[in-house]
Amino acid sequence: METRELLKKVRHLEIRTRGLVNQVFSGEYHSVFKGRGMSFSEVREYQPGDEIRMIDWNVTARFNHPFVKVFEEERELTAMLLVDMSGSQSFGSKASMKKDIAAEISAILAFSAMKNNDKVGAILFTNQIEAFIPPRKGRTHALRIIRELLSFEPRQTGTSINIALEYLNKVLKKRSIVFLISDFIDTGYEHALRIAGKRHDLIGISLLDPHERTLPRVGLLSIRDPESGKLRTIDTSDPNIRAAHRIFWESHHHQRRSFFRKARLDAIEISLDQAYMKPMTDFFRRREQRW
Repeated sequence: METRELLKKVRHLEIRTRGLVNQVFSGEYHSVFKGRGMSFSEVREYQPGDEIRMIDWNVTARFNHPFVKVFEEERELTAMLLVDMSGSQSFGSKASMKKDIAAEISAILAFSAMKNNDKVGAILFTNQIEAFIPPRKGRTHALRIIRELLSFEPRQTGTSINIALEYLNKVLKKRSIVFLISDFIDTGYEHALRIAGKRHDLIGISLLDPHERTLPRVGLLSIRDPESGKLRTIDTSDPNIRAAHRIFWESHHHQRRSFFRKARLDAIEISLDQAYMKPMTDFFRRREQRW
């Protein structure tokens, strides 16, 4: 991708997501992801309605009228985006591919973290770690992450969520907010996910395309696996084949949902045939009610 075209895409994505961040997600993000506690900031004169427990008796005695302590939330949070860049992310039966939606959601989360003065970083993965962007603050850094997501050409096509989570646990020593953005077409990652979920505040964001669930009835259809590269031909006019495909997809979908629920990990499901804003805001509001 040429530099001019890339910068245009980055700018377009910033404009597209900035309104959502300012109007909805920045406030929701702040409410849901709390800081590490409260720290003393200053004292000021007592005002009607102030908590009596907050009166600083030493300062009050010195000036002979009441003063109260003021505390501020200690944020200094770190948000990490784990973004699946495997071959299946280039699939999309509607206007957008999975990787396009992943970039938009990542932009919203990065800019929300930025507006709350939190650090944000990213790990891009396939069946290996493709790129690691250490967490930092500021708009320039958030734009760098978006630029990487839009232009990055992965070296591999497979998926290993297990490798991504193991790497995350090595490079992030401090508890962080982790958004795992993937279609979760993978196996054998449950143990690593459970460990990462205990160490960090982990939220899975699953990208689903409705056409992956149901095969179209179009007769003989050649399908190439975007991750393995294998090509096979199936007869979609056979109802047994269509039924078997649907059962396989629903079983995989159910297993992922069940695991997240048993591990007590938050999850958001994004279907490519619907706007992602509703499931995102629904998640933030449900989670806020738990606190």
